[in-house]
Amino acid sequence: MLPWKRALRPLAALLLAAAVSLTPAAAAHADSATADTATASAPHSGWNNYSCKPSATHPRPVVLVHGTFGNSIDNWLSLAPYLVKRGYCVFSLDYGQLPGVPFFHGLGPIDKSAEQLDTYVDKVLAATGASEADLVGHSQGGMMPRYYLKFLGGADKVNALVGLAPDNHGTTLSGLTALLPYFPGAEDLLSAATPGLADQIVGSAFLTKLNAGGDTVPGVRYTVISTRYDQVVTPYRSQYLDGPGVKNVLVQDLCPVNLSEHLAIGLFDRIAYHEVANALDPANARRTTCASVFS
Repeated sequence: MLPWKRALRPLAALLLAAAVSLTPAAAAHADSATADTATASAPHSGWNNYSCKPSATHPRPVVLVHGTFGNSIDNWLSLAPYLVKRGYCVFSLDYGQLPGVPFFHGLGPIDKSAEQLDTYVDKVLAATGASEADLVGHSQGGMMPRYYLKFLGGADKVNALVGLAPDNHGTTLSGLTALLPYFPGAEDLLSAATPGLADQIVGSAFLTKLNAGGDTVPGVRYTVISTRYDQVVTPYRSQYLDGPGVKNVLVQDLCPVNLSEHLAIGLFDRIAYHEVANALDPANARRTTCASVFS
């Protein structure tokens, strides 16, 4: 076996583990996703209800942005109903699709994914009549919108960005990608196969451009919600942002017994979700504790 293939095997195993964890829900909910798409203009309960009109209490629609290997359904089976129950109009999109790769998205070039988000936010604002949206994203989905805000005019259409374990300053995927420069051709192979992954590696051209001149743009509130047990975006403090209007939160500071890792914080962590709700409505925020899992 060629050396670069041996180097990529542990990396592939980590990525496959993340993908497999999403597979059962993807299969189980494929039909409902198709139905939602087909009836997007008709009233129905739940999220992606394009007849939903924001209330005076929650005047902005919430757009959920999935992570790498995620999709608009599986990533949000817990958080979307959590927010709908609290009176929000909630929407989610698919982005970063690659030809011939069903269910698993967020793999295409991230600047192109940001263009898809731009189009989708416009669609949601037109449907709801709102002038601004709030964005909540997991992993890549918490970082990618920053490109939309900074380079595609999104700051004029977005009030707040909430990132759950976002890779704002890149990741080494637990150090495995640090091996790539030592194996000629490996990094090029990764870029060709899944450019969305290559864009997330520490020091990539995409991240260098994104973070040049500061992490934030004026007029947008930023919240980063992280876990110290994150095994994908490492070190976890690299997720934090600097700048005005930023709040960085570690879930273990709120509930020391919280053991969520990278996937769990986005897929079902009610402590993190309680902080999402606080970030979306800071005027009515309630203290998050271990008991918040029951709220």
